[in-house]
Amino acid sequence: MTAVAPIRKRGRFVLWLGIASGLLLLAGANWHLVHVATTSQPDCVAHSRLGSGDGERGVFSAAQSSCSPRTAQ
Repeated sequence: MTAVAPIRKRGRFVLWLGIASGLLLLAGANWHLVHVATTSQPDCVAHSRLGSGDGERGVFSAAQSSCSPRTAQ
């Protein structure tokens, strides 16, 4: 029965190694998402100006645009 003990120890080691790897992968993915969310600045997209939206027709305006307003030329 001495051959059973090393197999159990190896199985436990593989199990804990898999759990640790999964947790590291999860932490790395979450760190990446937070990093991208805090450092990226998306470009302005075409949208209705503030207050010009009409919800009944399916046209909505941004609550507060982070893009600079257009100047008349």
